Amino acid sequence: MPYLSRIYLNEDHPKDFPFNLPFLSSGLNLRLRSNVTFFVGENGIGKSTLLEAIAEKCDFNVSGGNRNHNYNFHKTESELAEHLKLSWDTKTAQGFFMRAESFFNFATYIDEVAEEDRSVLDAYGGKSLHQQSHGEAFLSLFHNHFQKGIYILDEPEAALSPQRQLSLLSIIHKLEKAGKAQFIISSHSPILMSYPEAEVYLLDDKIKQIDYKETEHYQLTKSFLESPELYFRYLFEDYPI
Repeated sequence: MPYLSRIYLNEDHPKDFPFNLPFLSSGLNLRLRSNVTFFVGENGIGKSTLLEAIAEKCDFNVSGGNRNHNYNFHKTESELAEHLKLSWDTKTAQGFFMRAESFFNFATYIDEVAEEDRSVLDAYGGKSLHQQSHGEAFLSLFHNHFQKGIYILDEPEAALSPQRQLSLLSIIHKLEKAGKAQFIISSHSPILMSYPEAEVYLLDDKIKQIDYKETEHYQLTKSFLESPELYFRYLFEDYPI
């Protein structure tokens, strides 16, 4: 069973942003039955806003990190967390919130802390995250820091090649099958969202659970790879017919 079992909204929440996002228009009441949950949908629909609010309710640093990472480059919290409720089967204070878009700031913070205590880098592969490629730094974080708890990841595929996305799936499997970790992930990657027995929720005009093969991400990628020339004829005016 997952640590976090339910995510829902107070009925007396405000009506302005972010509560007027389409998928929140009829409220929110999600019951999580898997250790791995994906939120999918178009850019701007509110996936990051929802993940950030969940992370804030877990007391994680919403700039990226856990409850022990005390820094803030930009205040981005919304009102959503104030009205969001979490129900737990087993409450945990362990875990991590990773947002791909602000990973550079997190790496900078770790370097600053390491100036006082070099052993801090042991949790990230033994060297500065800035001295690793973006993909290497992501995997270094996953391999060395992810052990037990709830992990909230905002588009982790942003810096990962397809091969490294497979490596992330291996890490997820090792931890969640041992009952050590729960993952809540927003993603556009058909590779990641194909994880066996994961729950996939589409955020659109409402929020609904779907099979990953029903997602536009999967269907468009599959269709394009099977017949790219059909798309080129549509996209490029000078493409030969």
